Amino acid sequence: MSAPRVSRRHVRVLKPRLGLRALVEDSVTSILGRPTRMALTVLGTAVGVAALVATMGLSATAGNQIVGRFDVLSATDVVIAPKIGGSGRVSAFLPWDAEARLLRLNGVVAAGTLSEVDAGGLLIRAAPIHDPQAQTEFQLPISAASPGLFGAVRAELSAGRTFDIGHSLRADRVVLLGKNVAARLNIANVDHQPAIFIGDHPYVVIGIIEQVYRQPSLLGSVLIPEGTARREFGLIAPGAVQVETEIGAARLVAGEAPIALSPNEPSTLEVTSPPEPRRVRANVQSDLEALFLLLALVSLAVGALGIANMTLVGVMERVGEIGLRRALGAGRGHIAAQFLLESTLLGLIGGIIGSALGTLGVVIVAAAQTWTPVLPAWAPVAGPLLGAAVGLAAGVYPSLRAAAMEPVEALRAGV
Repeated sequence: MSAPRVSRRHVRVLKPRLGLRALVEDSVTSILGRPTRMALTVLGTAVGVAALVATMGLSATAGNQIVGRFDVLSATDVVIAPKIGGSGRVSAFLPWDAEARLLRLNGVVAAGTLSEVDAGGLLIRAAPIHDPQAQTEFQLPISAASPGLFGAVRAELSAGRTFDIGHSLRADRVVLLGKNVAARLNIANVDHQPAIFIGDHPYVVIGIIEQVYRQPSLLGSVLIPEGTARREFGLIAPGAVQVETEIGAARLVAGEAPIALSPNEPSTLEVTSPPEPRRVRANVQSDLEALFLLLALVSLAVGALGIANMTLVGVMERVGEIGLRRALGAGRGHIAAQFLLESTLLGLIGGIIGSALGTLGVVIVAAAQTWTPVLPAWAPVAGPLLGAAVGLAAGVYPSLRAAAMEPVEALRAGV
């Protein structure tokens, strides 16, 4: 007796679910089934993306802050001096009224002349009143200054006062000492009008400079009025002019100053002005990005290795499942797509978390330093996409290995 024939329409062929929704459900179920391993794997990618986002944000924030400080001090600093020829001789001389001429220019806040004085090797000494034998002699640099110099260099005094125009017109023998020179001469204050000797001539100390924000060499110099330098040491002309401008006026002043000081031959003067703030910002951001980018890339590499390792381990643990799916009709592409999707989801989760942490880090650092946080608009969006790309790349090898398994061998190995 022959077996009954069964119509093919009554036979239900078992097929695995191959749709996109099924792939997503299977991948999410697989990931959530190992929460501890998932958390540790996601952590590596999250750290990498957070470092990358923080790098972009902190470099932009710090660059903005540094340029802001640059604008306040360095971007308002202009120095004019005669050009030096090939023989070492100056090509022109600055006028004695250079300070007054520059103060008439729009945008100039303060101006003053500064000159090195050739004292002919004269020694400087300060003799204590109680012990004349304890005097010590030094050969110290001497500079001549006009009254406006101290405002232009933002000098701060610990004692006394600065020169005025009367000191220069009368050629008074008075001096200001930088704090380093004052310490060497054992002069701490000017309450009792201490005096120093330049050669055989006494000079009354009227002030001690504690700090200068420009021309720090003044802290190690003895300063005398410009008129005194002309009479006592034969100063021919000012050596340079120090100018402080309003913010944003440095380039304008730098262009007009040579004409104001030497109308007939402005090209004989050399002007030192600050660089373009935008270039400074770009350089600062470039340096900071290069500094932190390596850390971010290393963190991303660690995260990628973690995802690849977890995906590969998952493949080894699910050999039986892979064999069963293949036996039920799942193709190699389906198996590869599932493991690729799992690794991409892990990377995406890490990217989202990392992007949030990086943005939060920028805000916290900026708040702690009282800075204005600056973050590129694309950085928070790029973080998750980068994490997904890292996960996708990390899952390529494990997914291909899973897809290459033969159904029979996979079933036998999974038993």
